[in-house]
Amino acid sequence: MSGVTVYGTPLSPAVSRVMVCLFEKEVDFKLAPVDMAKGQHKSPDFLKLQPFGQVPAFQDELTTVFESRAICRYICDKYPDKGNQTLMGRRDGGLLARTSVDQWLEVEGQNFNAPSLALVFQLVFAPMMGLKQDIAAIEQNEVKLAKVLDVYDHRLGESKFLAGDDYTLADLAHLPNGHFLVTKDKGDLFMSRKNVGRWWEEISARPAWKKVMEMQNAPRA
Repeated sequence: MSGVTVYGTPLSPAVSRVMVCLFEKEVDFKLAPVDMAKGQHKSPDFLKLQPFGQVPAFQDELTTVFESRAICRYICDKYPDKGNQTLMGRRDGGLLARTSVDQWLEVEGQNFNAPSLALVFQLVFAPMMGLKQDIAAIEQNEVKLAKVLDVYDHRLGESKFLAGDDYTLADLAHLPNGHFLVTKDKGDLFMSRKNVGRWWEEISARPAWKKVMEMQNAPRA
């Protein structure tokens, strides 16, 4: 039986980022729900796993890791021979292949994530929480994200995926926020750009991501 546990909810972009990585790597895991509305993420027991009180937290036997991108790197390094073996770059590509993945994964974290997550909050989570949407914030972050996607469109005209010709963590990391935007009438940000649109259609159709979406759409008690 697997000793891997992911703490959180599939609706969390960071949690779903870890889940899709586990599905790609064909690593069995258990999802342990954390009810943030009830403050479970701030409980003493949870803070032992994630000192900032955020999801996900991740356990693999006796090892505890937090921060979704670090967790994904850990999964790829811990289980190199399972499932998709090119998520951190081809082994025969050496340091350059891994560095390319790390570079574009950093781009996702530093450039794509902030404006896309701000949009996801306004378009998805604010209505769920009964909060009024901030139209100015939506407009401002659309402009910021468009500039990032212009750079992506140029890059994806040079290579099939962001880090090269293989699907890697650099692409996978975009799925959670991108999915919410595409399904909340912001798909034109992606599809109006030829190369980004082609890339998005390909990465969002992967079986591992479809499994995450099934979990997101499953009835919750």
